[in-house]
Amino acid sequence: MSETLPSFDDTADFDNADRGFIGALVPGVVKSDDGRVVWDNDAYGFLAADRPDTAHPSLWRQARLCTRQGLYEVTEGIYQVRGLDISNMTLVEGERGVIVIDPLISVETAAAAFALYREHRGDRPVTGVIYTHSHGDHFGGVRGVLPHGSEEGVPILAPAGFLEHAVSENVYAGNAMARRASYMYGVGLPKAPDGQIGVGLGADTSTGTISLVPPTVDITRTGQEETVDGVRIVFQLTPGTEAPAEMNFLFPDHRALCLAENATHNMHNVLTLRGAVVRDSRIWARYLDEAIEYFHGRYDVGFASHHWPTWGHDDVVGFLSEQRDLYAYMHDQTLRLLNEGCTGVEIAERIELPPALRKAWHARGYYGSLSHNTKAVYQRYLGWYDGNPAHLWALPPEEEARRYVEVAGGPAEALAKARAYAEAGDLRFAATLLGHLVFADPESQEAKEALAGVYERLGYGAENATWRNVYLRGAQELREGVTGDMVDLSNPEMVMALTVPMLLDSVAIAIDGPRAWDDDLVIDLVLTEGPGRAGTRHRLTLHNGALTHREATAPPRTPAGLTLTLTKAQLLGLLAGRSTDELGITAEGDPGLFVRLLSYRTQPDPGFPVVTP
Repeated sequence: MSETLPSFDDTADFDNADRGFIGALVPGVVKSDDGRVVWDNDAYGFLAADRPDTAHPSLWRQARLCTRQGLYEVTEGIYQVRGLDISNMTLVEGERGVIVIDPLISVETAAAAFALYREHRGDRPVTGVIYTHSHGDHFGGVRGVLPHGSEEGVPILAPAGFLEHAVSENVYAGNAMARRASYMYGVGLPKAPDGQIGVGLGADTSTGTISLVPPTVDITRTGQEETVDGVRIVFQLTPGTEAPAEMNFLFPDHRALCLAENATHNMHNVLTLRGAVVRDSRIWARYLDEAIEYFHGRYDVGFASHHWPTWGHDDVVGFLSEQRDLYAYMHDQTLRLLNEGCTGVEIAERIELPPALRKAWHARGYYGSLSHNTKAVYQRYLGWYDGNPAHLWALPPEEEARRYVEVAGGPAEALAKARAYAEAGDLRFAATLLGHLVFADPESQEAKEALAGVYERLGYGAENATWRNVYLRGAQELREGVTGDMVDLSNPEMVMALTVPMLLDSVAIAIDGPRAWDDDLVIDLVLTEGPGRAGTRHRLTLHNGALTHREATAPPRTPAGLTLTLTKAQLLGLLAGRSTDELGITAEGDPGLFVRLLSYRTQPDPGFPVVTP
């Protein structure tokens, strides 16, 4: 299909991105206490130059917008700090202090953003915190604005289900998700015209300390109104949209509407490349439609947790209407085509947005893409199997690769053919053939370099920032091996926020089933803390290599081989490898059973191979 770009003469986004500018952090660098750089917005200074051939013109434009940095006035009494993390921190001035909305990813960047606000607006205390939704870039930096010991009496508002979703997303598939995130965000790539130039939703993700202070006020329904530090807020609950727990909200006295991450200046992900549960684009569109109607006439500006605001009621309605139509169209047309027998891959090749949406900059695929979003909708409804029996029992990559190379005439012939496809501009098939060759012969430097070159060309031509990062990171690892830091979510506050069932799930997921096949053990954990939870008994059963657990609501019919009476903190100590005696845990039965259970636990490699076997 042909590509239609909006007019580059349209400067409205740049005008809005610069509107209300007050002052920037100079230099735009944030460091941890030990001197490590956790954020460097100045690294994107090269974007001021003319676009090189190594970047898509539309993505270069978006990168310039996303690296605007500083404190901005949204409307009287509402301010945003942008460009100090992938997300924005919004600050709403109340009667006694300031309400902080979405305190970024890292404690260090949040503290720097708050200091910038205070430099220009005065030393106001934090009198409230709002988490718009359950993703880490919207709560991880909270200790940067609410240090330990200062949270007493400060209401922390979040949508119902926030805490469970905030921590669970990083537990069950956490290692794989972190590894894939390193590709998606271009971890380890240089910030350069031929390297990482942003992620579409923002410039980058900070790499500082992640924290979490649990909410004290749950938003459970649309229409719920709360007053924080004299500021009235009216909420719209939007579960299952961009996050499982999310909400929009209106500041009626400021005539300002917060859209969380439900409507940003790009096409978002229905399924992120790092992996997650597939989002519901149908519900997403419906909640945007509800927002248009529910808040109609009550605001003059709409702002979100990423990008820049939109001013003017009619302009916000137009923006929301197009965002609504974007997710609804993707959903409905994917369903129409899958019901005609098209597979997800075929739909991604056929589907095209309506002309009006193709002309809207905010509907461009900088973060999500039409291609992978339609495949995600297909996956949500029909799963991985496309209905073709040949794909029902496919070979694993290495086995399949060896056979493809054999059919191609051997490694030398396969390499020659792949190069010919690349020279002819058929980069997608060249990447497919070279990928098989690398998996069939991982020691072939010639094949790896050829594949790296193809990935580079695909990256340079990508309008989607995350696709670019994936391709360029793949090229880098083919040449240099695994590089770059993985995302670290091991902050004690995050771990303490896990429920006991989540902690036990994390153990079950890590059990090496084949090694545990022949063992059979039963352990009871009796918890001694928690509101209304003292005495709660969790029964763990290891049988046939599967660790299952349940909350025992009645006295067990059969005794356990070991009963431990302990607090959640003591349980965390046990899972970290400390002994029952060391932790002062009351044990009835054989304490060796818990040690035996943990002996089956595996520790996955955070740098497992992706582009090579």
